[in-house]
Amino acid sequence: MLPTVRVRKMALGRGVYAVRRLRRNQTIGEIMGRVIDDPDYGSEYCIELGPDRNMEPVAPFRFLNHSCEPNCEVFSWNPEPGEDPSVSDRLWLQALRTIQLGEELTIDYGWPADVAIRCQCGAGNCRGWVVSEEELPTVLRQQRRKNKAALQTRKEKTR
Repeated sequence: MLPTVRVRKMALGRGVYAVRRLRRNQTIGEIMGRVIDDPDYGSEYCIELGPDRNMEPVAPFRFLNHSCEPNCEVFSWNPEPGEDPSVSDRLWLQALRTIQLGEELTIDYGWPADVAIRCQCGAGNCRGWVVSEEELPTVLRQQRRKNKAALQTRKEKTR
């Protein structure tokens, strides 16, 4: 099977790039890694599999970057009754649209509000935060409170 992606250095670290044109809905590859059963586990790269379960992916898909306008998505199959439940621990990457040779592959991390960070994806519809769309209002409220508190502190210092 011909390789479909390559990891390259970029301005913000590393990214995953297409080494050939990829079709919309094409399964690009399986995301391999170590499954960790620990509710307190977390890392920059882990992918949540469900309650208290994460996958620590290995290259190349370890280096998938976030975009608010992603061209790929991660998917898994839910096991049928009687099927081995570990099938849900297997993840694949699929193209959401046609991806051209040399284009970076990105996913929407969809993080919860409590771990949101500023986004630098540069997409036209960038949310400004690496967070799920549903939790963006929470992040914006938290940010307004922080800004208000910082402004109040500055005013008190100048008195």
